[in-house]
Amino acid sequence: MIAVGSDHGGFELKGYIIKHLEQRGIAYKDFGTYSEESVDYPDIAKTVCEAVTGGACKSGILICGTGIGISIAANKADGIRAALCGDVFSAKMAKQHNNANIICMGGRVIGSELACMIVDTWLDEKFEGGRHQNRLDKISALEN
Repeated sequence: MIAVGSDHGGFELKGYIIKHLEQRGIAYKDFGTYSEESVDYPDIAKTVCEAVTGGACKSGILICGTGIGISIAANKADGIRAALCGDVFSAKMAKQHNNANIICMGGRVIGSELACMIVDTWLDEKFEGGRHQNRLDKISALEN
């Protein structure tokens, strides 16, 4: 189960991503927003992060206008490694090296086709572990 959420700036792109997840047969839960009416992205980030850290969802996708604000908000939650991805290579490295459990994108920055390619890459890649695990352990230690 993938947690999906956006603010008003990412609402349109979220719709494309949800359709893409459905086409791939990937289960998801939509945590809002449900219109283009203005909302605060930290509120959306919080609900998605809670779903991921609480175990209700395996990972998450967050979208705001640029992806910047929602990624900053998500990374405030203990146990979250949110990566802002605007290209396929970053999505690949986010999973392989950082084991990102949330990816963030900008609905006003990238198009729907690229966003779906980013999602596919991130979902299909595997964490490499090894030396990268040591680094993730150090990141986790920063949370305490």
